[in-house]
Amino acid sequence: MIIKSILISAFLSINIQYTMLAQSAEAVVGEWYTSEERAKIEVYNCGEAYCGKIVWLKEPNNPDGSTKLDKENPDETLRDRPIVGTNILQNLEYDGDGDYEDGEIYDPESGKTYSCLMRLKEDGKVLEVRGYIGISLMGRTEKWTKVKEN
Repeated sequence: MIIKSILISAFLSINIQYTMLAQSAEAVVGEWYTSEERAKIEVYNCGEAYCGKIVWLKEPNNPDGSTKLDKENPDETLRDRPIVGTNILQNLEYDGDGDYEDGEIYDPESGKTYSCLMRLKEDGKVLEVRGYIGISLMGRTEKWTKVKEN
């Protein structure tokens, strides 16, 4: 009887820990304002990883009224696509410790792609996004804020 209750307790403990891990990994999913609220990024689950796309721009049009396009993209065939809708985060994997690693971030202003890592802060209200080349010490971090749900 004691062995049975120990096994049940161990199973419940493992199940609770797994559930907490799954919930914390999904905490990044949703919409985020970039620093200075110039854009809104939707982070979503893309299979075994997390990705993100631009869903809103503060200034979606050029001064002449035309839609801002991905004109700096190194792939010439993509230079005519609108920036809104462009995937900028790719393949970020949750490490189980609060970090999302081994992904990439695309900067449509420069057309460059960088290695990327992210970390949730302040009870999931702030997302630190770091783009870098080579090692993470050589890069830049932005703080994105969670868009409040209505």
